[in-house]
Amino acid sequence: MNKKKIRIGFIGLNPDSHWASRSHIPALKTLTDVFEVKGVANSTYESAQRTAKALQIPYAFENVQELIHSGEIDLVVVTVKVPYHYDLVYTALMAGKHVYCEHPLGNGLEEVERLAALAVSKGVVAVAGTQMAVSSQVIYLQQLVNDGFIGKVLSTTLIGSGGQWRDETVADLYYIYEKNKGATMLTIPLGHTLAGLLKVLGGFDELHSHMFSNYSTVSLKDTGEIKPKTTEDQIMVMGRLKSGAAISIHYRGGISKGTNFLWEINGSEGDLQVTGTIGHGQLAPLTIYGAGREDKALKLLSSHAENPIMENVARMYALIGGDIRNGTRSAPTFDDAVALHRVLQAIEANASRVSSPLDLSA
Repeated sequence: MNKKKIRIGFIGLNPDSHWASRSHIPALKTLTDVFEVKGVANSTYESAQRTAKALQIPYAFENVQELIHSGEIDLVVVTVKVPYHYDLVYTALMAGKHVYCEHPLGNGLEEVERLAALAVSKGVVAVAGTQMAVSSQVIYLQQLVNDGFIGKVLSTTLIGSGGQWRDETVADLYYIYEKNKGATMLTIPLGHTLAGLLKVLGGFDELHSHMFSNYSTVSLKDTGEIKPKTTEDQIMVMGRLKSGAAISIHYRGGISKGTNFLWEINGSEGDLQVTGTIGHGQLAPLTIYGAGREDKALKLLSSHAENPIMENVARMYALIGGDIRNGTRSAPTFDDAVALHRVLQAIEANASRVSSPLDLSA
């Protein structure tokens, strides 16, 4: 086993904002025996230099091509906006580099399938950032289900609030309100959470869905602009899992003054309930309640009040490190991303079918 540190190059890292500086960098500080951050490339050389200086990163690359082809980089980490994922990941794979790309891996199923096939042909470790799938709470929940704590799973219900996707945002986040950019409520909060749900309960056998929006415009609070909104803020899915269990999902934009994350799993011998503060299952501290055959009511089984954002990313990196050193594939792969995107495409395709209003006058 190779004990040499794995050298990381970030594409899209700023010291004072955004996902990577709040999650990846703190996570990597817990794994300094495995990884070292060696370089950064941003949209401009000046931005890369500023980040390198602030975070004490040895190399600020003039452009992404220079970072990807550098002999100083083993693992390319892509944390930019979704529309840029495909080209960057494709280039890194062609260069024979290991890749960790945040979810969604691509803008639509076709891009994801192409990248997955290329990753296999190159024989590299290629990981999609579906952090909820490696969460300690999700792994514990999977164990409870597999061990028969609630007997045979009969049904599951998921309710979540997206946080964004209502009628207000800021200019920097407006792109997630443009459906063609691929960063929607379906692909991000629901997509991430589905990665965890499907890990615990298995895949869909059939589904029916409906998606629509209560708002056609969005107000940018920092600029005062009113912009068109093309993403849905209501997503409903119902169907049956391969296990035979019924499933129903409702995700809604914004934040509720009531329930923002509730996932129940109902079995022949008992029930499980998972709660959180927001519908992003990979971000929220999750609390698990359960009642087995001998229990009269739900009781607390596990509570996570630490920092799930950093901890889930750290778990992902730990798996990646093992995969690179040992030739394994324990972290969520690009093939896993394909399976998830097929579900997301099925939800969207089913929802796009024209439905007729009910006539209840008779």
